[in-house]
Amino acid sequence: MSEQIFTYAAPALKFGRGATGELAHDLRSLGASRVLLVTDAGVAATGHPGRIADQLVSAGLEVTTYDEVHVEPTDASLEHAIAFARDAGPFGAVLAVGGGSSIDTAKAVNLLTTNEGELTDYLNAPIGKGRAPERPLLPLVAVPTTTGTGSESTTICVLDVLALEVKTGISHPALRPTLAVVDPDLTMTQPAAVTAAAGMDILCHALESWTARWYADFEAKQPEQRVPYCGANPIADMWATRALALLSGAFRAAVRDGDDAKAREQMALAATFAGLGFGNAGVHIPHACAYPIAGRVREFRPEGYPGEEPIVPHGMAVSLTAPAAFRFTYEADPARHDAAARLLDPASSATGPEALPSVLVALMRDIGIPDGLSAVGYGEGDVDALVEGAMAQQRLLATAPRPVSAEDLATVFRDSMTLWS
Repeated sequence: MSEQIFTYAAPALKFGRGATGELAHDLRSLGASRVLLVTDAGVAATGHPGRIADQLVSAGLEVTTYDEVHVEPTDASLEHAIAFARDAGPFGAVLAVGGGSSIDTAKAVNLLTTNEGELTDYLNAPIGKGRAPERPLLPLVAVPTTTGTGSESTTICVLDVLALEVKTGISHPALRPTLAVVDPDLTMTQPAAVTAAAGMDILCHALESWTARWYADFEAKQPEQRVPYCGANPIADMWATRALALLSGAFRAAVRDGDDAKAREQMALAATFAGLGFGNAGVHIPHACAYPIAGRVREFRPEGYPGEEPIVPHGMAVSLTAPAAFRFTYEADPARHDAAARLLDPASSATGPEALPSVLVALMRDIGIPDGLSAVGYGEGDVDALVEGAMAQQRLLATAPRPVSAEDLATVFRDSMTLWS
C-alpha cells in the first residue's frame, strides 16, 4: 500500500528588519531568564552577538556567550561546546546567532545538556547509534546571519566526524528551533563569497525538495515510523517554487552588491522559504554528495571564510555536483526539472536534460563558484572514496526521485570534476 499521508512542521517565525530588537521579549515569553548565546568568532567580530547580548542584559536577562563555534562543525568542536555549556549551565533557553554552524552547534548543545549520553549516541546510524532524546529540550531561538543554510527551520544538526573523514548528522524533530528570528539587517555584513556559497545552499534546498520523490510514492508508514523528510508534497512545493522565483531576481544582485538592501531582504526570504520547504520534503543527491566533499577536503581555502583550516563550505560543496545530479534525475519528472529551469531563468525556453544544468552552471560562473571538484582539490583517484561517503547518506538518497546506485554516484562525481572549462 502506498503512503497517503504527509506531515508538515515549522518553527514559529519572526521576519523583518529590526526583528532582533525584540529578542528579550521573545525569550521572556518562552520563560527564560538565563540564556546561553552560541556564536562563532567571525560573527562575533561583526558586533551583532554583542549588541544582542547587551540588549538582553539591559532587559534583565542573564547571558552567557559561547563564541568558539567551529565553522563547519566537527565532533570535536561540538564536544567542546557541550562541555562548556554543561559547566556554565543550567540555562532556560539557547540562543544561536550566526550561520548554520552556530545554529547546528546550538542544537547539539541543547540536546546534550538536557539528555543523557554522549554525542556518538545520537549520530545517525550507521555512524552513530541513532538514539532519540528522552527528555524535553530547552527553547531554542535561532537568529541566522547568513542567507542559506535553513538550519533555523530544520530538525538536522550536521557535523564532520574527523576520524572517519565524513559528514553525518543528528536528525530528530526535537532539534527544530522553537523560534526563528530572521532579520535581514544582520546579513548586510556577509562577504560576497559567503553570499554565493550560502545562496547555492538555498538554491539546492529548493531544487532538491521540489524534485524529491513524491510522498505518495513511498510505502505506507505507521505513525511511529514517520520522519521529518517525507518527500515532495503540496505544501513544501509552494515554498520551494517561491524561493526559486526570488533567487532568479536577487541572487546575482546580492553577490554583486552587498549593500543592495532589497536583494539582501529577498535572499533572506528565499532562505526562509526554502528552509520551510526542504525541512519537510527533504533533500537528496547533491546534499548526499556534499558530505564527503566537505569531509575529505585537503588544502582548499575559500575567500571570505575565517580561519586557516582547509574547508569546502557546505553550500559550495552541495552546488558542485548539482548540475550532474539534476541531469541524472531529469527522467524521473521532466516537467518539474523544466519548470525549475524557467523559474531560475524566466528568459529561457529550453527544455530537456540539459536545461536545468545549463542554468545552474551559468549562475555558478557569474557568482564565482569554483569550476567543479577539480578546483577544490579532487581528481579521478578520489571518486571511489567520494562515492563511499555519499552512499553512507541513505537517509538522503532515499528521498531521490529515482534509485541511486554507487555506479550512478560515480558518474555524478566524474561529470562534476569540471563544469565549464
